[in-house]
Amino acid sequence: MAARERTPNRKLAALVEECRWASNGEFARAVNRAGTEAGYKLKYDESAVSHWLSGTRPMARYQKVVLEALTRRLGRPITLFEAGLAAEPDIQPQSTDTVAGLIDLGSVDMDPSRRGLLGAGLYSVALTIPGWPDIIGRFERLKIDPHSRIGMAEVESVTAMTERISELDDQFGGRTARPMAAAFMVNNIAPYLKAAANDEVRKAMLSAAADHLYLTGYMAVDERLDLLGQSYYTKALELALAAGDHLTYCTTLRGMSVQAVELGHGAPALRYANAAAAASPEAGPRMRAFLAGQQAHALAQTGDGAGAVTKLREAEVAMEQAESKAKTHGSYDPASLSYHVAQVSYELGDREGAIRALQHSEKVRPAVYRRARVRHRAIVAEWQLEAGRLEEAVQNWHLALDDFPHVQSGRADDRFRTMLSATRPHRRNPHVRELLERARPMAHRLA
Repeated sequence: MAARERTPNRKLAALVEECRWASNGEFARAVNRAGTEAGYKLKYDESAVSHWLSGTRPMARYQKVVLEALTRRLGRPITLFEAGLAAEPDIQPQSTDTVAGLIDLGSVDMDPSRRGLLGAGLYSVALTIPGWPDIIGRFERLKIDPHSRIGMAEVESVTAMTERISELDDQFGGRTARPMAAAFMVNNIAPYLKAAANDEVRKAMLSAAADHLYLTGYMAVDERLDLLGQSYYTKALELALAAGDHLTYCTTLRGMSVQAVELGHGAPALRYANAAAAASPEAGPRMRAFLAGQQAHALAQTGDGAGAVTKLREAEVAMEQAESKAKTHGSYDPASLSYHVAQVSYELGDREGAIRALQHSEKVRPAVYRRARVRHRAIVAEWQLEAGRLEEAVQNWHLALDDFPHVQSGRADDRFRTMLSATRPHRRNPHVRELLERARPMAHRLA
């Protein structure tokens, strides 16, 4: 029987070329040295490297030693997938290696040729929220690079980049800014997480990284890559726990609840919202308002109208307390509260109340949030059409189209598709015909 042909490991070959070793034997010796530090007596030589490049994999127990040799040479963490030693990237929400997982997530996310992997798999409604003992164990085992050290300047750079990307996301949508966030995560944040630092700097970096991953997850959700978003969110939870950062931990759980409720999974949405509320006993009034508003939305979706109304009232009281304090960028505001009132009203069957609340939300929403403006104006139009108010619906769809070409967002695209399907029965109406004529040139990006 003929031997099965192996597929050459082109990924490993590319890394070896990037390392610029004088020979494959030099690579083998680097692996042997790293193995000695780990307690292995390895005797790899040039022929072993040739076998790896032809498609043979090192023994499983030694693969991390090979990665370590590549990592030291290149000055950045290398994962099994990047080295061609794993068939799939470690992009599941609950991977065992936090740093390797976020590198694989970011590497796939920033490479258009690999984007098909991101749509594979299903959003999990049974995801286990990471726990403190497990996270501490993972980060205690994290190998620190003694040749690299960071200070507060690196932490500040991560925070500043996250803020800039957040501003782009608000204006132009997640599809525009997420590849930039992923590249920064792989090329900057991942090496920082493995660099030496004092305890204060290390916790600050973990917290800044958690916030960056939360934003990247939010942008993935905005593009309707829901498994990817869930994976980013889980990594953000892990980093926030390791940093002792309750604010980012709660913010991420809240984001997971928003994602779940938008997908129609009321039970997990309520579980995440309740977990966020339980984890934030010392939260300020603005955070309490947001958590209560999100709990109200989830409760309404699960059919608990009385509970939803109670939580909305809690949100309103907390919002009144927060209004006397300065508002921070991107935090909960009156427009957000009105959005929750609208969603609860709609879930409980009060369509007219929902329309009024969402229209009020749009009146008080800051102009910078262009993506939200597109989505919410379109939702108002959908609800108005359901109420038989066709001409008003068309007017709001026109308003949504004013900004739609400037926003690269899967959720905005969903609203555009809904507009096309909802207006199909009314195509003979002249106002609808005018709307669809205007929309036609914008439909190319939905293909």
